[in-house]
Amino acid sequence: MANVELIKKLRSQTGLGMHDIKKALDEANDNEVNAIALLKEWGLSTVAKKADRATSQGLVESYVHGGRLGALVEVNCETDFVARNDEFKTFVKDIAMQVASMNPENIDELLKQDYFRDPSQTIQDLLNETITKIGENIKISRISRFELGN
Repeated sequence: MANVELIKKLRSQTGLGMHDIKKALDEANDNEVNAIALLKEWGLSTVAKKADRATSQGLVESYVHGGRLGALVEVNCETDFVARNDEFKTFVKDIAMQVASMNPENIDELLKQDYFRDPSQTIQDLLNETITKIGENIKISRISRFELGN
C-alpha cells in the first residue's frame, strides 16, 4: 500500500491524479522510480488516445529577447477553457522561448530538440507530459523566429 507522503511527492512532481499515482505505486511495490516509469508509460497511451481530437482553440504567443531576437508560436488545444489555463500558458511561453533560443527550422525539428530548461527532456516529452497533465490534445501548429538584420 502506497504511503501518503510518497503519493503527495509524486503528485507534486507529475501533476497527475492521486488515483493514478496510487495505482502506479501499488504496481511498482512503492518503488518511486518504477512508479514514475509506469506513469510515463500510461501517459503515452493517454496521449495516443487524444491525438485524433480536434484542436480549434489555443494561443499565439511571442517572446522577444533584448529587442534583437524574437519568436512567434501558435499552439492549439481543444477548448478555450484550457487556453486560459496557467499551465497551458506557461507551456506556450516556453515553446516561444525554445524557438527563440534554439532556432528550429520546423516543428518536427523543434519536437526533437532538448528542452532548454531540462536537457534530459525533449520538446516532444514536454508536450506529452503537458497533454497528460491537462487532459486535452495539444498541437504546436506554427513557429517563426526573427532576428534583427536577417
